[in-house]
Amino acid sequence: MTQDFTLLLPITYALIELMGVIAALEAILKSRTTQGAMAWFLSLVFMPVIVLPLYLVLGRRKFQGYRKARRMGNKGIHIIPPDARQGLIPFKTTEQLLSQDDKVLEGITAMPFSRGNKLELLINGDEFFPMLFEKIDQAKEYIALSYYIVRADSTGQQLKDRLIKKAAMGVHVYFLYDEIGSLKLEQSFIQTLNQVEGIDFVPFHSTKGRANQFQLNFRNHRKITIIDGHCALLGGLNIGDEYRGMDQALSPWRDTGICIEGPAAASIQLAFLEDWHWATENIPTLNWQPSNNIHSDINSLVLPTGPADSLDSCTLIYLHLINTAKQQLWIVSPYFVPDPTVISALTLAALRGVDVRILLPKNPDHLLVQWSSQAYLKELLTVGVKFYYYREGFLHQKVSLIDDLYTTIGSPNLDNRSFHLNFEINLLSKDAGFAKKVKTMLEADMACSQQLHLDDVNKWSLPHRLLTRLSNLLAPIL
Repeated sequence: MTQDFTLLLPITYALIELMGVIAALEAILKSRTTQGAMAWFLSLVFMPVIVLPLYLVLGRRKFQGYRKARRMGNKGIHIIPPDARQGLIPFKTTEQLLSQDDKVLEGITAMPFSRGNKLELLINGDEFFPMLFEKIDQAKEYIALSYYIVRADSTGQQLKDRLIKKAAMGVHVYFLYDEIGSLKLEQSFIQTLNQVEGIDFVPFHSTKGRANQFQLNFRNHRKITIIDGHCALLGGLNIGDEYRGMDQALSPWRDTGICIEGPAAASIQLAFLEDWHWATENIPTLNWQPSNNIHSDINSLVLPTGPADSLDSCTLIYLHLINTAKQQLWIVSPYFVPDPTVISALTLAALRGVDVRILLPKNPDHLLVQWSSQAYLKELLTVGVKFYYYREGFLHQKVSLIDDLYTTIGSPNLDNRSFHLNFEINLLSKDAGFAKKVKTMLEADMACSQQLHLDDVNKWSLPHRLLTRLSNLLAPIL
């Protein structure tokens, strides 16, 4: 028995080493950067026992299963009736109102700018959840929801009760939740909804498919509600009590959402439908005849991004917005761990004389992320980028303002995870009136913030600076 074990050990190690070499070659072919490819290659070849499991879980950059589902013959997403996209054509923003920069964004996302949209800014859970419940109560045909986190607390129970009530009235409910983000969701909550006729409550299944069984690094981070194809809600708020300021450790909770009525809601619905098709391999019957809002004519562009895109779409969008800013660039995010390319773009914007401001939470929910973000501060402060730390509770909103004209509100954080590993969605508006409302909101947030100065960073101790650099080594997966 001892002799058999002695023979088995080197054979097992040889197999692991072989798998490490194969994985290392894959890393060379598929890693996003040369540095990343070299780091994976050396680690997999020389430390396969330790690194191979990490590579299986964290190493993949593109969600191949989802990408293949987009091309699956008669089962592919392209079998949606042609009027799904054709219906948006009559509401497309006229060429005269679009700059070349606008058309670049359309090209990145394959989505059109649309006119005739009404946008309502929703500040904090006090405004978001009453609007969410009101729109659900008004639904006549169907409700489509997709949330990263769903909790079975009082907020989740209120939503569940409303959805059950609407299902009893003949309104179909399509509810998608991320299986990792909602890992703590009680089975009783899931079973209750799944037992109701007219409610489909399904996980996004980032681990669906043989090739994805160990790949736990992708997330569906979108927060979407769609009502009858005419109205949609987006933002940073998930379904849980903390998003209503009911978490003692992180209260008051600072977040932002948006309610969209008009053709842009149909574009949001397209993004939801791709996710639903991946999770269920079914295509529900939805309304693809958008209606414009006669009381408002805001030009808007839906920006869905994710690891199934052929391009690094989220990175490209933010780089484009940063590079096109002429006077002003304000960005709000709970996390700030971006690519070196984004750091370079922010540096160039500040050197061009753009008023670059980054608003972050002073009290983080993840210390490691905050330490990692501090590695960039001295470099950016030196060229004139201004940093503000929000002091009134936890800041979770994902908002940007460019040149008092463009705004984005949605789910992406300013970090590598949102840029490369998460399915995200933003709404970009091109409207000075709406931008003014967003600016007023952000000015109030900055009034509740503490500005960080270069002298403050220079006073950090050597151990603190070392901690920030060590934390930043994990930036690609934070």
